[in-house]
Amino acid sequence: MKPADILYNHNLKRTSCREGIIEVIMSADRALSENEIRKRLKVNYDRTTFYRSFKTLEEHKIIHRIVVDNQTVKYALDNSITNKKEHAHFYCNDCQEVQCLESAVIRKMQLPAGYTEEETEILIRGTCSLCKRN
Repeated sequence: MKPADILYNHNLKRTSCREGIIEVIMSADRALSENEIRKRLKVNYDRTTFYRSFKTLEEHKIIHRIVVDNQTVKYALDNSITNKKEHAHFYCNDCQEVQCLESAVIRKMQLPAGYTEEETEILIRGTCSLCKRN
């Protein structure tokens, strides 16, 4: 699927900034920070345009945030776009990269009566195989 198709399917206006953000995230093999996404964009957008576009994509569930800690947030395409099931993320303490763990099964939690689940996040911290070799 192309960025323009994703925007169309979410009833959003096509802008070069929105398409650029989606393209960068789609082409990455891992989750990226806002700064990493900005650096990979072909056009240098002003901060306001970039952050408004970013916020719109997040609000419309095109991208989702992966909160590592109070200083590190990474982004990836939302599961609704990738057709992935809910999954865990692995954060490498050495290289600080975040990878999706498709094989990690997330079980539904038994919640108390009257509670409604909206989102489940699982973040596993450790050392990735590349850092372990080095």
